[in-house]
Amino acid sequence: MSTRPLGTVVLLMLFAAAGARAQESDTRAARTAVEGWLAVIDAQHYEASWEAAAEPFRTAVTLERWTAAARAAREPLGAVQSRTLASTKAAKTLPGAPDGEYVVVQFTTRFEHKAEATETVTAVHESDGAWRVVGYFIR
Repeated sequence: MSTRPLGTVVLLMLFAAAGARAQESDTRAARTAVEGWLAVIDAQHYEASWEAAAEPFRTAVTLERWTAAARAAREPLGAVQSRTLASTKAAKTLPGAPDGEYVVVQFTTRFEHKAEATETVTAVHESDGAWRVVGYFIR
């Protein structure tokens, strides 16, 4: 009996495990960036959040429009009471966006004036190696 097929299976399993660890590391790094960015939003530093966002975000939305939209969306909700990670998903493609490395992070968030909301934050891995926010939605 040949051990060659078993060796190939073990090698493939090692590559799959390494890929899973790399993806987990990427999603963890993206989530850390997202959580830091949300802290800036929570502190109502909307200009700083725009400056810290990914280049496509800043290109799509002017500082003035972002600041006005963020104020209008967040301030009526009041302070964040709790934020719980709901899901983290890595993606290479997203609707309306160029192919790249993305991580979509969803939180179940309780605000002072809204018992339950879903915050969806999308991070992109930019060419300098940093993860930055490219999308933010509250539902």
